[in-house]
Amino acid sequence: MSDILWVFTRLNWLSVIDILLVALIFYGLFRLMRGTQAIQLLRGVIIVVLLTILITSVLKLAAFSWLISKSLSALLVAIPVIFQPELRRALERLGRAGLLVTRQELASDRVIEEICQACQGLAEGRHGAIIVLEGETGLQEYIDTGIRVGGKVSAELLLTIFFPNTALHDGAVIIREDEVVAATCVLPLARDIIPERQLGLRHRAAVGVTEETDAVSIVVSEETGIVSIAHNGRIIRRLDVKRLGKILQAFYRPRLPKALPRWLGWVGRFTSRV
Repeated sequence: MSDILWVFTRLNWLSVIDILLVALIFYGLFRLMRGTQAIQLLRGVIIVVLLTILITSVLKLAAFSWLISKSLSALLVAIPVIFQPELRRALERLGRAGLLVTRQELASDRVIEEICQACQGLAEGRHGAIIVLEGETGLQEYIDTGIRVGGKVSAELLLTIFFPNTALHDGAVIIREDEVVAATCVLPLARDIIPERQLGLRHRAAVGVTEETDAVSIVVSEETGIVSIAHNGRIIRRLDVKRLGKILQAFYRPRLPKALPRWLGWVGRFTSRV
């Protein structure tokens, strides 16, 4: 108790600010990685560190302590390599902060409208399609299996990609914010068995990517023209354009992480004018 009181007596306003800044940085990092595949790796690293501290403090193991001390330098180098995609994505999101704040509503509404128009045209023409909307979890590993497109989302572009006998119609299209990033992407198949027999590999792939990530996938059946949407390993079928738009409004809207303070948007808007 006396040690705790001694610590509090040594605190001043500068120390409090110092502690709050460090806490804010860690909080922001955790929020940026929440919902990504890296969070499981981070939990594993934290568990290993806590177990190591517990073992070395309770048991005096000379050889184990030597091994841990020699491994720390390698671990410090390995952590940035392991979390490189998440760190890069976080820095990109920080750089785009002001633009996202000023244009997020218009961008999301336009993208949703274009996707709904494309799905209506695909359903009427009985053209099979998979459209995947990237969430907080990065889909770079699936993007790398396809062909880069790099075009703004539009109904005409999506209809052209999925037109039968074109080079890009087979596979999935992945959309990041308001950009069609890649086409002909290969997706993982659903682990759980989909009960309806008429649902084939296209639907299993659409559900499978939502089991691995927080993405939203839209499927248009080639045989029936039925539009379905999948999220979190579950699929909703027989959607009309109006209902599809409402679901996309709930799931897909570009936004800043809540951990970022509002002044970051002001800074972004100011730097975008300079």
